[in-house]
Amino acid sequence: MANFDVELDASGLNCPLPILRAKKSLAGMESGQVLHVIATDPGSVKDFQAFSKQTGNELLSHNEEGGKFFFLIKKG
Repeated sequence: MANFDVELDASGLNCPLPILRAKKSLAGMESGQVLHVIATDPGSVKDFQAFSKQTGNELLSHNEEGGKFFFLIKKG
């Protein structure tokens, strides 16, 4: 697992809540810091890909394990 600065557990939340929580977390972070998001909504994969393109934050990685989705987002 890569290093990250802030972790956000959005398990059990459905779209658009994981994105909204991530947006809020990123707002309080410094540029270049990394947010680790845990989500259970299968739609979150596409959501976070679109989110990173729209917001200029870099989606470093995403993977799935045991029904959970893990994202590393670097603040732009």
